[in-house]
Amino acid sequence: MRIKHIILASAVLVSVSSFAQKDELKKLKRIYEKESFSTSDLADYKANLDKLATLATEEGDKVYYNYYKINQPKIEIALLGPNPNPVQITKFFTPKSVIETANVYNAALDYEKKTGKRVYADDIAKNIAFIKPIIINLAIELGDAKQYKQASEVLYGAYQLDNTEQDNLFYAASYAVNAQELDKALEYYNELKRLKYTGERSIYFAFNTTSKVEENFGSDKGLRDLAIKAGSHTKPREEKLPSKAGTVYKNIALILVEKGKVDEARAAIAEARKANPEDSGLILTEAELYLQIKDYDTYTRLVNEALQKDPTNVDLIYNLGVISTNANKLEDAEKYYRKALELDPNYFNALLNLSELLLRADEKFVTEMNKLGTSDKDNKRYEVIKAERNKNFKSMLPYLEKAVELKPDNDPAKKTLLSVYNALEMTDKYKALKAK
Repeated sequence: MRIKHIILASAVLVSVSSFAQKDELKKLKRIYEKESFSTSDLADYKANLDKLATLATEEGDKVYYNYYKINQPKIEIALLGPNPNPVQITKFFTPKSVIETANVYNAALDYEKKTGKRVYADDIAKNIAFIKPIIINLAIELGDAKQYKQASEVLYGAYQLDNTEQDNLFYAASYAVNAQELDKALEYYNELKRLKYTGERSIYFAFNTTSKVEENFGSDKGLRDLAIKAGSHTKPREEKLPSKAGTVYKNIALILVEKGKVDEARAAIAEARKANPEDSGLILTEAELYLQIKDYDTYTRLVNEALQKDPTNVDLIYNLGVISTNANKLEDAEKYYRKALELDPNYFNALLNLSELLLRADEKFVTEMNKLGTSDKDNKRYEVIKAERNKNFKSMLPYLEKAVELKPDNDPAKKTLLSVYNALEMTDKYKALKAK
């Protein structure tokens, strides 16, 4: 009889625990689903989470405990007021919490799909829509601070929250490369390859007649067209973003080369070109691969193949300039940038890169000038070098001025132009640009 009595007592204890557990979940649900919150709500919420931490043992209870726990910032953000400062909101998110949020949301969605009961699927969609821009801004801040590993983790978390946003996976891979997390980067790039990601799309712009600033409507052509129709915007334009498929395959190959897997890198590029025979970007990718392994004959052959295939493709010619710059083939790079500008005089990146290329010669002039003494011979040589230096500055001036005219908000272009104005003692122009 004693044994039976012990079993019964145990059963009663389990039952009491289960009821308590359900009660805590109900309290959390009631607070969480309120339209507005008080500080006492937050205190009760935290207290119930603490109680439930050891009580949640069943799968469903664990799923929803984790859900309520990860969403505590929702209440804390609401308590900041109707118009919280973005900085105040961002402090609730870290690389770790973004990844945890993605894992918890996906676990909840999987559980609801398995049970056939939609409890928080719609709420998750709303939460993701709210936090996505916050997460992207956090990643940008981390990237600007050169915390590349954390930026990559945040963007990968954003991709896990919404796997339709494949651009986030692409930039997560890019940041992983910057952080020298090559295994992670390779994993992400291979996933992009499996998804047949290109990132190719159109971005829509229009000029806001009130703010007098051009606005970016992203990929939403319908919204842009509505703004034009309403009369709030004018000057609609479209900008096509080129395919990033070549970059994906290129980086897969370059990572494999970095890891000493040259044969695998060659195979990856060969596979890519077979799948995309008309993609000139992949010819450049293969060319860059052979450049990395110092096979200059194959590199030259591929460059010529690319030009024969599409001799007036300004993006192709510009990219050849970039590859040549990276290979320290500066004469070739200058030739390609100038050719790109012949085809499109308003090609901003070619203007900026050609200016930067010409500016490199300045180090040689400055080094020699600093070595000169004060003798008559040295003073004469100084004047000769100074004249050559000024001639070089003047040669890049039209390109820099055009670049700043095209993109007046571009900081690198403005700073470089300011330094050239300063070196040429063009005081009036320097002051005018500085004032802007």
